[in-house]
Amino acid sequence: MATAPGHGNVAQAAGSALTRGNGAMELRLKRIYEEASTRDGCRVLVDRLWPRGLNKERARVDRWLREIAPSTPLRKWFAHEPGRWEEFIRRYHAELDRRPDTVAELLQLVQDRPVTLLFAAKDTARNNAVALEAYVKGILAHRDRR
Repeated sequence: MATAPGHGNVAQAAGSALTRGNGAMELRLKRIYEEASTRDGCRVLVDRLWPRGLNKERARVDRWLREIAPSTPLRKWFAHEPGRWEEFIRRYHAELDRRPDTVAELLQLVQDRPVTLLFAAKDTARNNAVALEAYVKGILAHRDRR
């Protein structure tokens, strides 16, 4: 997997929103088409487009952070091709570095409660939610080294 980016602007924007009181972050990943569970906590859709064939009642989305999703050109370039995964991570993390306020919003949610990042992609190992989770963990690791 790709190495964590610098996160300078994001860490500053997030402030103390990086961990909850005991320092444990509860961040899960789940395909939005899977059944919702009480263990999900705050269900956050991190795709730019609403999932096909899914109504809002069944999706049970608490927040839709479409601004945190990869840009349309990056999403189209990646096209879920496994050979582009590492470069997708690098480019997506660079996009996230330019969106500190949006990332800080997600980090605030993680501080307050368990969060499940929801995605529609069929590939559960290589999608924007997986890359986003790695990015958030990179921020936390960077903060812990201080």
